[in-house]
Amino acid sequence: MAEKKDIDEFTGIETTGHDWDGIKELNNPLPRWWIWTFYVTVAWGLAYTVVYPAWPLLSSSTQGIFGWSSRASLAESVSAADAARADLVSAVAEKDVAAIVADDNLRQFAINGGKAAYKVNCVQCHGSGATGSPGYPNLNDDDWIWGGTIEEIHTTLMHGVRSEADDDTRLSDMPAFGADDLLDDDQISDVAWYVRKISGQEADEAAAGRGASVYADECASCHGDNGEGVRDVGGPRLSDAIWLYGGSHDEIVVQIAKPRQGVMPGWQARLGDVTVKQMAVYVHSLGGGE
Repeated sequence: MAEKKDIDEFTGIETTGHDWDGIKELNNPLPRWWIWTFYVTVAWGLAYTVVYPAWPLLSSSTQGIFGWSSRASLAESVSAADAARADLVSAVAEKDVAAIVADDNLRQFAINGGKAAYKVNCVQCHGSGATGSPGYPNLNDDDWIWGGTIEEIHTTLMHGVRSEADDDTRLSDMPAFGADDLLDDDQISDVAWYVRKISGQEADEAAAGRGASVYADECASCHGDNGEGVRDVGGPRLSDAIWLYGGSHDEIVVQIAKPRQGVMPGWQARLGDVTVKQMAVYVHSLGGGE
């Protein structure tokens, strides 16, 4: 006799015969269309591994009968992009930065290329928005130690600041007035108060008065008679509210006593002339350039 089918009394559907502590499984087969769709996707996947690189081998992989390669495809795309911008790259290489800025089309091309290079090489110190951080200059303002014209920015990028690898680097060293016993603690404190005064901050007037003469003797040659800075020697401006290492009295004292000397690499040797020009145009375009 044929085996009697087990029918679920609540749904009227045949069960599979499986039973787990009184819980039975209904025999609801998948729809035919779903099963055939699954078979088609399996066949498609197998075919894909035949025509494209797929199966790993000991030192490589199967190449596929189409011979397609993601690396070759990328190289082809890069070559096409290089060819499309070859004329603009040549123009950047031939012209100086002032001429690039004067040409609207070339300027925009340089800004785009310089922005990409900046994101790779400069954000670590100057930040993604070029606003800087303690010890690293803000590139959006008008306070430029070595000058903010397009030519001056280009020179700084090319050769860096205190970069040992570049013989033409920007070079300025502030004496360690405290560590080298050039000034005593009281003189350093007085000069710090004077610097706060000329920068428009609250200051001890008596101490600032004493510090004025010390400033004139020891600091004015690099920072200017009124703290306006001397770019030819890389002397920062002291008469505004922009501070690289902080503008409190204690922070100024520390910088006078044992100054921190920042270092920026020269990018000419690393990135090449075209990229450095593009970076200069981009930095100049941020609004802080002159």
